[in-house]
Amino acid sequence: MNCVDKGRRGEDLAAAFLLENEYRIVVRNWRTKSGEIDIVAIDGDTLVFCEVKSRSSTLCGSGAEAVNYRKQQKIVQTASFYLQRFRLNHCCCRFDVIEIKNLDRQEPEINHIKNAFGG
Repeated sequence: MNCVDKGRRGEDLAAAFLLENEYRIVVRNWRTKSGEIDIVAIDGDTLVFCEVKSRSSTLCGSGAEAVNYRKQQKIVQTASFYLQRFRLNHCCCRFDVIEIKNLDRQEPEINHIKNAFGG
């Protein structure tokens, strides 16, 4: 499986996890010139911007560690464009990270970090 396939599989697992936990998926892979939001979902009355990070192992660190300050700023900027585009400037939102651990195994582990960073 190449990197694109692994990323897609991780995002599919994350989306299924969110649906199982009563989130509503609004859009996947929303792109602008500034970046991409992996999953935009609704949790109750909160708009959730999810960054999905998949790892086959932790040799190079965890998925959450890959969402460093620079990556967070890029996600926040892209989310800001999303909110402006759909005139949602006054809605409640948060930023989550979903780690998919041991992606190559039959049953990967999913770690959902709610409100992982601020915007």
